[in-house]
Amino acid sequence: MHIGCPKEIKPQEFRVGLTPAAAREAVVHGHHVTIQTGAGEGAGFTDDDYRAIGADIADTAEAIFAEAELVVKVKEPQAVERAQLREGQILFTYLHLAPDLAQTKDLLASGVTAIAYETVTDRNGGLPLLAPMSEVAGRLAPQVGSWALQKANGGRGVLMGGVPGVGPAEVMVIGGGVVGTQAARIAAGMGADVTILDRSLPRLRYLDDAYRGVFKTRYASADATAQMITSADMVIGAVLIPGAAAPKLVTKAQLSTMKPGAVIVDVAIDQGGCFETSKATTHQDPIYEVDGIVHYCVANMPGAVARTSTLALGNATMPLMLALADKGWKQACTDDPHLLEGLNTHAGKLTNRPVGMALGIDVLSPALAAKS
Repeated sequence: MHIGCPKEIKPQEFRVGLTPAAAREAVVHGHHVTIQTGAGEGAGFTDDDYRAIGADIADTAEAIFAEAELVVKVKEPQAVERAQLREGQILFTYLHLAPDLAQTKDLLASGVTAIAYETVTDRNGGLPLLAPMSEVAGRLAPQVGSWALQKANGGRGVLMGGVPGVGPAEVMVIGGGVVGTQAARIAAGMGADVTILDRSLPRLRYLDDAYRGVFKTRYASADATAQMITSADMVIGAVLIPGAAAPKLVTKAQLSTMKPGAVIVDVAIDQGGCFETSKATTHQDPIYEVDGIVHYCVANMPGAVARTSTLALGNATMPLMLALADKGWKQACTDDPHLLEGLNTHAGKLTNRPVGMALGIDVLSPALAAKS
């Protein structure tokens, strides 16, 4: 199979869909691999690194989209990229369709078979291709939040760990999954006073047992959320409903109850965000203010640490990329029902139920799509 990897064009996105190690594996499996020139530079990989393992280098993205049977990316295709997709082609990347009607319509119109990293599952009910980037984003959240808390950036001027005689920042993490746990670990390591809120009592018990007081836990009732935001210096939104739009857990009206200069870091922004006032930003212009509250809502946070993120993502995606190339998408998805869960569009049909519910579009079962 011809596997193509274009350079990412989303603003400030430095990751690359194929590492040289993954490209080498594909070549060893007998596949033709083409990388767009400069695609790996942001992550520290040169064209020569790819040539050395037997990949070809294409001058333009147009050449990749025109010739590749399997297109491997990191972020959702932008409008100019979506216009080049076609029926019979496989797209393997993050999509986050639930809050993005325009992208969904374009993918359906193209007829492309789109498999989304973020909806591929595993036997334990996890999201193995989302987890590495969730770990990165979670660990970054307190780091960027502490920067936003600095007075020069519009924040309250609070140091995360405080100093002797002066208390630390109060950090509230909404969601106790991968993102929330990593965010709490790092924030606590920076010396902050951290509380995780979650609606799963088993998850709260696990966190309490595993971390033994490193941070506190609390049940995420609406009352608890409303109460805690009034004292928080930083609120990290880390809520995920697989494939679906994120729930809005803090309203615009509630911002007036928060401390002036408090910081919101919305890691759920890829799925629409979990604060009513969230809107996607970029690394180039990452923050904005609403009613005196600083919002950090960068939609591709892991792109800031592109090398670490690319290597972590490549480790997770490589086996499934090889399965798609070795077997074709239908056989690969038939053999692996967890990969089938990643199917979001095929031949003009939407195949992910949470996305269909979020956007009001009829859905074809992925199993039926694989048999068509």
